[in-house]
Amino acid sequence: MTWPLAAVAGPFEAVREGRFQRSLSLATGAGALVAAAEIYLEHDRAGFGNRMMWWPVVLGPVGAAAGLAGALDARAARTLLPLASAAIAANGLQGFWLHVRGVAQKPGGRRMARFNLETGPPVFAPLLLGMVGGMGLVAAVLRREGRS
Repeated sequence: MTWPLAAVAGPFEAVREGRFQRSLSLATGAGALVAAAEIYLEHDRAGFGNRMMWWPVVLGPVGAAAGLAGALDARAARTLLPLASAAIAANGLQGFWLHVRGVAQKPGGRRMARFNLETGPPVFAPLLLGMVGGMGLVAAVLRREGRS
């Protein structure tokens, strides 16, 4: 029975041959735009009470441009994409810390942790943005088609 191997061989062959880097670069750019739009709506709902709330919104178009450039140009995939992706990943970790701190600062603090986690800032949402940056970092180190 060889059908499982045939189904799995396609993606692994694409990575080995270097065709996957462009796709992952484009996915990083698209993910950055979608995440930035969602973050804008959520932070706008909170009234942008902290200036740090603007950073992930600003990094969205930067990540989109770097993802598109990385898909089109091998040099941009090695230079621009990892810089933008590292900034996005770092901002995701920073946002995680700020959201955890925001939950702890709600009335009742840690004594009412479950309630504050449900009603406070979404603690794990910034880590999703960090994953978009992580995708870009992986794309930057993957082999590109046509290079040995």
